[in-house]
Amino acid sequence: MVDLQGQYAKIKQEVDAAMQEVLNSAAYINGPQVAQFARELEAYTGAKHIIPCANGTDALQIAFMALGLKPGDEVITPSFTYIATVETVALLGITPVFCEVDPKTFTMDPASLEQCITPKTKAIVPVHLYGQSANMEAILAIAQKHNLFVIEDNAQAIGGYYTFSDGTRKANGTMGDIGTTSFFPSKNLGAYGDGGAIYTNNDELANTLKMVANHGQPKKYVHDLVGCNSRLDTLQAAILSVKLRHLDHYCNARRAVADVYDAAFANHPKIETPYRASYSHHVYHQYNLILKDVNRNEIKDKLQAAGIPTMIYYPIPAHKQNVFKLLNLPTYQLETTDWLTDRVLALPIHTEMDQETQHYIIETLLSLLK
Repeated sequence: MVDLQGQYAKIKQEVDAAMQEVLNSAAYINGPQVAQFARELEAYTGAKHIIPCANGTDALQIAFMALGLKPGDEVITPSFTYIATVETVALLGITPVFCEVDPKTFTMDPASLEQCITPKTKAIVPVHLYGQSANMEAILAIAQKHNLFVIEDNAQAIGGYYTFSDGTRKANGTMGDIGTTSFFPSKNLGAYGDGGAIYTNNDELANTLKMVANHGQPKKYVHDLVGCNSRLDTLQAAILSVKLRHLDHYCNARRAVADVYDAAFANHPKIETPYRASYSHHVYHQYNLILKDVNRNEIKDKLQAAGIPTMIYYPIPAHKQNVFKLLNLPTYQLETTDWLTDRVLALPIHTEMDQETQHYIIETLLSLLK
C-alpha cells in the first residue's frame, strides 16, 4: 500500500545525519530535537502549541483527560473510523455516542451530529478521514451553539487544510479546542516507529496537556494531576523534522496519483471515486473507492491474486464491534455507515508510485469490473 523503502532512499542522507546527531549526543529522551520538531510543526500548521507524544491514540486520551471529561459524560464521534477514536473515550469511562457520516465525504454528518446531542454531551470528535477535512464550519457552529468541546482526530489528514466560507484557511487539527495526530509510519508524515502530537491554541489548555502527558507534573517530582507517560522519543523527532520539510511534496504526490485514478475511473457505472469537498484540501492518506453492484470482497481477492494489495478501511464499524456490546450501549441504526462498510476499497497510493505500476492497477481493476 505504501513504499517506505523507496521514500527513505530519497532522503537517506538527511535522515541518517539527523539520527547520527542524536546517537552522538545520547539524548534519547526529551532531547533538543523534540522541542525543535514541535516548533517546526507549530510554524507549519499555525497551531500556537504542539505537544509531542508517543502515538495518536495517546494524543486522544490525553485530550480527553486534559478537558476533565469523566464517567457519565457523552462524546459524539462517527462510527466509521478507526477504533482508536472510540476506545480512548470508553477507556476513561466516558460514553461514546455514534453519529452518521456523509456518504460522499465519509466524515461526520453535521445533521446527524446535532440529533445526537443530549444534556450529557460534553464533546464532539470529528475525524478528518482518509485525508479529507470534516465539515468543520458546520461542526464548530453546532459546538458553539451547545457549548461543547471539539477535539479533531487528524491522524489521517496532516498536510491538509479547511477553507471557511469567508475564505479563511486553517490547517486540519487547528480549528477545535484540541487537535490530535499520529505519525505511524504509513501516514503522510510518518515516523520510523510510533509517534503522535497534540495541537491547541489555548495557553492554559496547553499547560494541562503537557502535564497530563508527563505524569501530571508541572515540574519534576511535583504531581498535580493524574497523568500518563507519553512522549515522542528524540530519534523519531529528528526523523520527523527531516520529513516535515518534504510533507507538501508528499501530499502533492499523493494528490497526483489520485488525479490519475479519478480520470481512469470517471463515469464508470460500478465505481464511485473519492469526493473532494470544496472546503477540503484532500491529501489522500488513503484512496477509497465505493464499488457498486459487485462483490467487493471477491474483487479484493482477485486483485490480491494479481499482486495488487488493497485494504478495507474499515470492515466492521465501531458501533458493531463486540467490545461496545460489553458496555451495554444502545443498538444503533447507521444505514450510511453500514452501506459504506460493505462497499469501500482502498487502492495503493503513496509518494513513490510510478506510472507503470499505477497503470497496471487501473487496467487490472477495470478488467475485473467488465
